[in-house]
Amino acid sequence: MTASDRAREILQLAAKAADSKGAEDLVALDVSGPLPLTDIFLLATGHVERNVVAIAGEIEDQLNEAGVKTLRREGRAEGRWILLDFGDLVVHVFHEEDRMYYSLERLWKDCPVVPLQLPVHETAD
Repeated sequence: MTASDRAREILQLAAKAADSKGAEDLVALDVSGPLPLTDIFLLATGHVERNVVAIAGEIEDQLNEAGVKTLRREGRAEGRWILLDFGDLVVHVFHEEDRMYYSLERLWKDCPVVPLQLPVHETAD
């Protein structure tokens, strides 16, 4: 099985929203094979709790504006690992220490990576 076109569309919206708030290490995994309840996991990292909350908030705002309902939200109060469930897409926004500790990429290493289409950021020299 492979992720639906709708899941891929929602993923791109979520990834752009996360990127706009400074999320790093964005990785999308197609988990539709082993998980019948969702198609894609999006993993993102923030440097501090406030950044994690801002990233998750922007993702939720952008997807809700696009008509995608949030089915479940967890972890917002702590700002260390926020989970946003949109049905076909589940977003995990981590503080960098928690991302390394839980290492979801390692747990789901057999799942294919879904390419992300993000704007190119210029670096200051």
